[in-house]
Amino acid sequence: DGDLKFSLESVKKLKELMDENRHINPRMVVSVASYSPCDEKSLPEEFQPVCKREDASMIFERLSLAVHEADLCEICANAACAGCF
Repeated sequence: DGDLKFSLESVKKLKELMDENRHINPRMVVSVASYSPCDEKSLPEEFQPVCKREDASMIFERLSLAVHEADLCEICANAACAGCF
């Protein structure tokens, strides 16, 4: 995300945390603004510097979207990779 780099496994863990904690019940979804993965004890350590940034929620949302579809080829799913057509 920009000049920030994170391991794929950590981003997958971030997505799991975000998905688990957005849904309080089937009829109510927690907004992105009211939930922060920084409050999670199981947040991978490499995301701690992001938590100190003002744009942390936007960064976390973009990272979560990067691994949104688990069935996609991990190389082709990211715009930074240029070997798949």
